Amino acid sequence: MQKIMIVEDDPKIAEHLHIHIEKYGYGVSVVTDFDHVMDEFHKRQPQLVLLDINLPSYDGYYWCRQIRKKSVCPVIFISARVGEMDQIMALENGGDDFITKPFHAEVVMAKIRSHLRRAYGEYATRASERVLENTGLKLFPERLALTLKMETVSLSKKESDIIESLMERYPRVAGREDLLEKLWDDHSYVDENTLNVNITRVRKKFQEIGIQDAIETVRGAGYRLVVTWNKEDEV
Repeated sequence: MQKIMIVEDDPKIAEHLHIHIEKYGYGVSVVTDFDHVMDEFHKRQPQLVLLDINLPSYDGYYWCRQIRKKSVCPVIFISARVGEMDQIMALENGGDDFITKPFHAEVVMAKIRSHLRRAYGEYATRASERVLENTGLKLFPERLALTLKMETVSLSKKESDIIESLMERYPRVAGREDLLEKLWDDHSYVDENTLNVNITRVRKKFQEIGIQDAIETVRGAGYRLVVTWNKEDEV
């Protein structure tokens, strides 16, 4: 299920968007703590963000810049501001689109679907970005996303790096030392369990898109990717 995060301080508008988007089968989260938007972003890891400009404490431009430090997921600004400069500012601060209030809910849905297709769906691989693929499983390292069929999950940078190493080494083993060297500049001080914890997180990300037992632990050596998903899932 693709997840949409709504950052809107008008509770009526936020609820209206929430109800309408959820009807189409998307997962929806609504931010209510506007001092900690990025905490919610990291927790929910949405595939798309609807972002108001006028927010308490920090405006939407600020939060879009923070999102861009971690992710290239689509960000659609929704604002009552109608000036050309506001739209320019939205795009120059990392936004992908701009919708003015009042809006028609179906227009919002059309833009959501369009941006999701471009970022993760049928148009995604036409862009000049790196894509790693194995039996229908696709990793987009630049946007920190992993997809299988129509299922998509967002990744942290370390999770993406681990999956990238496993896919690049497939069907060989990705050694522990190689993984540590890729993930941390100086791994001599990394706790022994740190890599194990990150591998556990990656396994959970695979499970979120319906893949079980895709990472095999090779005792004394490292980890190996195992294609456990059906070839019928190939897209």
